[in-house]
Amino acid sequence: MSKPVNEAPARTRRRKESSLSRTQLVGLVTGLIAFTFPLVIDIPGLEEPGERMLAIFFLAIVFWITEAIPLVATAVLVIFLQVLMVSSGAIIDPGGTVDALPASDYFAALANPVIILFLGGFMIAEGAEKYRLDRNIAAVLLKPFAGSIRITILGLMIITALLSMFMSNTATTATMFAVIMPIIASLKDAKSKAGLALSIPLAANVGGIGTPVGTPPNAIALGALEERGIHVSFVEWMIMALPLVLVVLFASWFLLSALFLPKEGKIEVELGKNWETSRNAKLFYVITGLTIFLWMTEPFHGVSSNTVGFFPVVALLSLRVMEGADVKKLDWPVLWLVSGGIALGTGVGATGLDVWMVDSIPWETFSPTLLLFVFGMIGLGLANVISHSAAANLLVPLAVTLAVSLDSIGVIVVAVVVAVATSFGMSLPISTPPNAIAYSTGQVSVKNMAIVGVIVGLAATLLLIFAMPPLWELMGLV
Repeated sequence: MSKPVNEAPARTRRRKESSLSRTQLVGLVTGLIAFTFPLVIDIPGLEEPGERMLAIFFLAIVFWITEAIPLVATAVLVIFLQVLMVSSGAIIDPGGTVDALPASDYFAALANPVIILFLGGFMIAEGAEKYRLDRNIAAVLLKPFAGSIRITILGLMIITALLSMFMSNTATTATMFAVIMPIIASLKDAKSKAGLALSIPLAANVGGIGTPVGTPPNAIALGALEERGIHVSFVEWMIMALPLVLVVLFASWFLLSALFLPKEGKIEVELGKNWETSRNAKLFYVITGLTIFLWMTEPFHGVSSNTVGFFPVVALLSLRVMEGADVKKLDWPVLWLVSGGIALGTGVGATGLDVWMVDSIPWETFSPTLLLFVFGMIGLGLANVISHSAAANLLVPLAVTLAVSLDSIGVIVVAVVVAVATSFGMSLPISTPPNAIAYSTGQVSVKNMAIVGVIVGLAATLLLIFAMPPLWELMGLV
């Protein structure tokens, strides 16, 4: 009998896929120990439901930081453990004097209104790629910036930031690199190539801050606020975020120009427009335009941006503009990851763990600015080494809990600052998918990415902490 030719390579491939790195193995063991500790050691001042929730919280922290299991797996594990351990239908009586929430409240995180808002944004982003709307918009908007290399890259950054406000940062970066790779190949200077390649992830990360659907940390912040009965509209978020986006975007361009781009360099851009004119494409243009219009006019018609976010899902599927195959392509792991963060915040508040956390540290001795500084810097630091979503999932619920208990600081300010700070973590290829895409081109060194990422991230976070809250207060937003 002949031996199958591919049997050995297949076994090798399976071993490689199932093997864990040393960091993941350490994370797995550490996470299980951290999970067990509050269950076997009595925590002073914390009732049994809070101890169980603390065990889940510790497990989530370790697993999200080390990626012992996939990030989305940790998110759904959090929900599952909460149902088993701290809900009213738990397998063991939660005990204590705290009224346990029903299991349905934890499962509801998977269909939280903020998740529906993001689902609508993902549908629009997928349709934009399907009908080439993203590339055609880039072609139209880039035309006025042709000529000087510095001006052209400014145009590319503005377009990338604009697209990133309504598409995922990763999808935007992939689209823009498909557009600029011929431009990069035509450049002779290595520094210019590096500057051009760095401009796209910078703009994508910064632009994503601009709208609630731009990046998962925004959704995590909105979800945490909704849990506290605080609603921030689509337009209110944009008004708060856009001044910061513009300042950081132009400052990043100045930095790239100073470090990488010649004053007299020229770029020839040939970007053809090929607008789809089919029935489905035209319907997609209309539905997308109407959705964005409804998001922008929420204060006038009063329909929640979350509800509006479900409109393109229903309309695009009902009119057969998009089909089941398109739905499968949506970034479902990100939606579930955000759900895990929302459920974590729900559990922390429902079990009394939030009160214990607040009482354990004399937070009232912290000035509002110092509190923002501590959480903002922790968010920035964590987001450089773990995913932005995981960093926001860990910090936003805790920060919101503290803000609710303290009269000295606004809950909205804390939630927005912590979420946005995580989006500025972009100094390494592993910090964010746009960075990884840029690094994969071979035009960007880790050293250059780190220099630019640290300068922009640190300066932007300090601006966020010290300048934006007074501006928001002056504008009457908080």
